[in-house]
Amino acid sequence: MVILTQRLAEEYMKLNPGRVVQVNGGGSGTGIAALINGTVDLAQASRPMKDEERAAAEKSRGAQIVETPAALDSLAVFVDEANPVKEMTLPQLAGIYTGKVRNWKEVGGTDAPIILYGRENSSGTYDYFKEHVLNKADFSPKVQTLQGTAAIVNAVSRDANGIGYGGIAYDKGVRALALKKDAQSPAIAPSEATVADGTYPLSRKLYFYSLSNAPERVTHFVQWTLTPEAQALVKDVGYFPLSTGTH
Repeated sequence: MVILTQRLAEEYMKLNPGRVVQVNGGGSGTGIAALINGTVDLAQASRPMKDEERAAAEKSRGAQIVETPAALDSLAVFVDEANPVKEMTLPQLAGIYTGKVRNWKEVGGTDAPIILYGRENSSGTYDYFKEHVLNKADFSPKVQTLQGTAAIVNAVSRDANGIGYGGIAYDKGVRALALKKDAQSPAIAPSEATVADGTYPLSRKLYFYSLSNAPERVTHFVQWTLTPEAQALVKDVGYFPLSTGTH
């Protein structure tokens, strides 16, 4: 969410001279931990807050947690642009990332080893992928862990045999696979329409988390991110604006 919130913050500060919004990255878990310990007013997360995190935050900060969906995203699976594989089932993807499928020829590609790239375990994207693709199984030890989706996309764009995952906004110099829930399902590419209607299998919301007693400077920024003006920026960055009724 770093590139999204940085863009929102830049525009917000232009419209509201004298107000300052500082944005830092590091993964959803890092942001939520900072909200719990009081070092930030607002946490960004690409996954829902866990019950134990919510309880810890409410205990330490003495207020209720407020969850605000900020945008829609598709968790995309990236391959090199020259890779002949155009689509994949979620079970195939799970096989790759748990280490059971190790060669591209097993999923319709060339005879070459599959090189795995993934996120660090403090990342909400890591958590989402583990839950929704691996069904909470462990990642293969061969996954090369990188800090941030930009680093994953950079690695895959330079590796003809690479595969990685992350938010769709980063799909520069790589190709996002169309995904199938199972062998019988249609292959669905990530797009605004398929994310909004839920047909793309790895659609998700991106969230802001704040406190019910947050100062006006915090609530003013959060409410502004839901305006049509701000949601247009969401689209500019490469994510998808909230559909009617999602906030």
